[in-house]
Amino acid sequence: MSPVFDCTTSEGRAAGIDAAKAAIADDECIVLPTDTVYGIGADAFSVTGVTNLLAAKGRGRDMPPPVLIPDVRTVDGLAMSVPSYARRLMEDLWPGGLTLIFRSQPSLMWDLGDTNGTVGLRMPDDEVSLALLAQTGPLAVSSANQTGKPAATTVTEAGFALGPSVDVYLDGGPRGDQVPSTILDCTKADPVVMRPGAVSNERLREVLAGVELVIGYEINDEFAPVDLDKHMDDAGDADVDKHPETTDSDQP
Repeated sequence: MSPVFDCTTSEGRAAGIDAAKAAIADDECIVLPTDTVYGIGADAFSVTGVTNLLAAKGRGRDMPPPVLIPDVRTVDGLAMSVPSYARRLMEDLWPGGLTLIFRSQPSLMWDLGDTNGTVGLRMPDDEVSLALLAQTGPLAVSSANQTGKPAATTVTEAGFALGPSVDVYLDGGPRGDQVPSTILDCTKADPVVMRPGAVSNERLREVLAGVELVIGYEINDEFAPVDLDKHMDDAGDADVDKHPETTDSDQP
């Protein structure tokens, strides 16, 4: 039975983060709370870890996971050609429920799946996940469920879904709902909403000011919610232009 750590106490959180950090270093998967739903995570730079994550969820390389990061400063090491409007969004809406899809740095030694050269990045608004990310660095994270099944809002639900395929479970208490992050494609001149979610279009427009917000899933079949878990096309799962994370609720 994989250990479960109560991260609602300072002692449990410290022990859990230490255990999760060790598991990630050994290319194992862990379950962690986020500000949206529970996620299954692995070292973003570990081919074995990412392979184990995809296998645990029952998904293939065509549905690459997005990457959670501990700090805005991490973005430029992972992504290239970050537009100024995306920096405004990060400044105002991170940490929070917004996944941004960028072109990934070509020099990175990682393999998240069939990403078409993109990566979905998010800084979660959760103390446990941020404390863990500060210790581990970027983690490939997808929702803690079998692909196509409801996302887990408690560590118990995650345990029933993933069982021994996860080495360490971090219990941060129940999550409020199953609303996933909003996914925004930032590889184009104007941002494109690939999946609606925790951050409303109205809030995005407020931050973007004069920049046009394109509602991709409404204006073009090509942008229709695809499979958000394919992130690589974009960051999660959608194939809006080959943005994986575009529309699937499997992305936290």
